[in-house]
Amino acid sequence: MNKPTIVAFLAFAAVILAVESLYWLVKQLRGSQKAINRRIALSQGQRSQVEVLDILRRERGFADFNSATLTGVSDYLVQTGLRTSRTALALWTLAIAAATALAAATLFGQAWLPILAGLALAPLLVFLYLRVARKRRIARFSMQLPDALDVIVRGLRVGHALPKALDLVAREMPDPIGGECGMTADEMTFGQDVVTAMNNLHRRVGMEDLLFLAIAVSVQSRTGGNLADVIARLARLVRERAMVRLKIAALSAEGRMSAWFLSAMPFVLFAVIQLLSPSYFDAIVGGPLEIPAFVYGLGSLVIANIVIYRMVNFKV
Repeated sequence: MNKPTIVAFLAFAAVILAVESLYWLVKQLRGSQKAINRRIALSQGQRSQVEVLDILRRERGFADFNSATLTGVSDYLVQTGLRTSRTALALWTLAIAAATALAAATLFGQAWLPILAGLALAPLLVFLYLRVARKRRIARFSMQLPDALDVIVRGLRVGHALPKALDLVAREMPDPIGGECGMTADEMTFGQDVVTAMNNLHRRVGMEDLLFLAIAVSVQSRTGGNLADVIARLARLVRERAMVRLKIAALSAEGRMSAWFLSAMPFVLFAVIQLLSPSYFDAIVGGPLEIPAFVYGLGSLVIANIVIYRMVNFKV
């Protein structure tokens, strides 16, 4: 199979998969903008509480949540909060692989290198997208958590049980914390024990501060005590940790911007040189130094980003 045929095939596959992925992405964004709290929107459709919980679990891939195989991968996908199927995720990966292969075939003019580039970069880019989505969702959840804990404390002090206090959060606060607390309250209402329901909440979100809440509820359920006072102290602790994180983010902002700039600079320079002088790299392309130079540059870029990441990220 000659080079024009390979490029035409990759272009056709990239266009088809990109259109399909764009359709699912637009459909997902429209669905997420219909209501602030997904659980309340589903409840308004004359559905029972059991049906709402089942729909939320299936939208989030929660049906595989307790599977024995690939539990860590399933947990990670649930923590992103994306209402997407495994099929759509696979289509995104294939579309990115085809687009990457097409770009590499156009630039390097070889058949095997585009395939390797697509197979290597597509899963990496999808993972980075999922990582960013998970990080943003946890950040939104962490901003809402202190206020949600205050709502729970007020509910407990007026005499409500913990499931009812969580239901107050679900009705008064937007997603992501509204929907997650609503699912936890529903699980407790339908017979799930308090400790398991709180642990499920922690696994669905993946936020470290929720582990403190799960431990506090677990200890109180076994030994007794004033749960409202414990959660009130936990709310103050969460606010203080959030303030420390914001200070660290402000102090390390310059380092993160430097990392983005230095990472993008080699690719920007390569594109500019190719545009101004297309024959500049002819002496290297196809020669014995092409692959070693590519591997060395990519490896150096990865090592530099790892070093900068360790310098500007601190665990609180």
